[in-house]
Amino acid sequence: MSPTFRAFKVRNFRLYASGAIVSNTGTWMQRVAQDWLVLELTHSGTALGIVTGLQFLPALLLGPYAGLVADRFPKRKVLTCTQIAMATVALVLGGLTVTGLVEPWHVFALAFLFGVGTAFDAPTRQSFVVEMVGRDELSNAVGLNSASFNAARLIGPALAGLLIHWIGTGPVIIINGFSYAAVILSLRLMRVNELFTPKVAARDKGMIRDGVRYLWARPDLMMVLTTVFFAGTFGLNFQLTSALMATATFGKGAGEFGILGSILAIGSLAGALLAARRVRVRGRLVIGAAVTFGAMVVVSGLMPTYLTYAAVLPLVGFASLTMLTAANATMQLGIEPTMRGRVMALYMTVLMGGTPIGSPFIGWVGQEFGARWSLIVGGSVTLLGTLASVLYFSRRSGLAIRPRLLPRPRLEVLPRLEMLQPAEVLAEPAAIPTERERPKKPDPRVA
Repeated sequence: MSPTFRAFKVRNFRLYASGAIVSNTGTWMQRVAQDWLVLELTHSGTALGIVTGLQFLPALLLGPYAGLVADRFPKRKVLTCTQIAMATVALVLGGLTVTGLVEPWHVFALAFLFGVGTAFDAPTRQSFVVEMVGRDELSNAVGLNSASFNAARLIGPALAGLLIHWIGTGPVIIINGFSYAAVILSLRLMRVNELFTPKVAARDKGMIRDGVRYLWARPDLMMVLTTVFFAGTFGLNFQLTSALMATATFGKGAGEFGILGSILAIGSLAGALLAARRVRVRGRLVIGAAVTFGAMVVVSGLMPTYLTYAAVLPLVGFASLTMLTAANATMQLGIEPTMRGRVMALYMTVLMGGTPIGSPFIGWVGQEFGARWSLIVGGSVTLLGTLASVLYFSRRSGLAIRPRLLPRPRLEVLPRLEMLQPAEVLAEPAAIPTERERPKKPDPRVA
């Protein structure tokens, strides 16, 4: 089997990936349909930003609790519950749209409820990957997961654009409601005895606080987390910015809007497949990809025509997926198994939870100053925020900044602070030995 697809040797992962691509295609169809529905109802970029923000707000509010649930309960059962919840919301929204009863406040409220399901689904799903394939194949599985997601992004938006034109937005949203059955079926068919299930974390006081302290004591992971925050909050607003560019700047319809999402996914899919081939993931890859991503978002905002804008999108997608897959693998391989749910919940909170702040702001910028400025401002803040995080956390960890922006961290020898034990996790960060205080190793900067 090709090294790119080696995680597919695992039966449980094959099942999961098969169900996920069906559900992800439906999810992307609903995203396009929901955005188009908001534009039809309100003709407002600000309203589009608000509904996007509401959909991600629960990740900010509930993320730490969702991580605790992921560590405390069997992940297959949690995922089954979240799929049912999101399917119900999609069917309700689709039904209201088909019957002509839908109002803007319906979309806002249901987007928030959908976000609640996503808030609990995301950290559980992220931390479940390693249970299906084990640590050795985690990097490959993360890349293949992203490839599946972006293959769906390639198909979903274009299909949604055509179906909206043919049958309307309501039926497209209903189709997504039924697509969650594929994931539920794949979870039911898994062989539980083949899962790499860690011991469930015992219930205790302060478990969320322990996860935060554990993460704060790791400057290497905090640098990745801060970078993802700036990119997720201000740069990863494609469904908003592409909608504004397609309609306000280029005067296009639903079909052309959907095609932009598919073109973006070409680059994202290429980035995910390349990530799946990597055996090692270096921390500097996260930073380099984030800088490239911010710069390409700015460039896309300067493109003069629909065709030139579309031509740049694959590069934007490639940089964004390279950054996200590298960040995900770095986080998961650098943490204790009993902390994985809580840390990945914080990661997803930072990645998705910033959207309620960034999306309305970017939508307002697009409406007040023009759609191009939503991209120029978003890309610039991503770029500057990434560089600031590198400066701060490199100094905090006692590492000099190299011309290439980062020391060369390898996952095999990440500065893990000697794999913190529970007693050390509870210690204040200042009590943990710094890199300079530890005995010298052959190459102290390799990490």
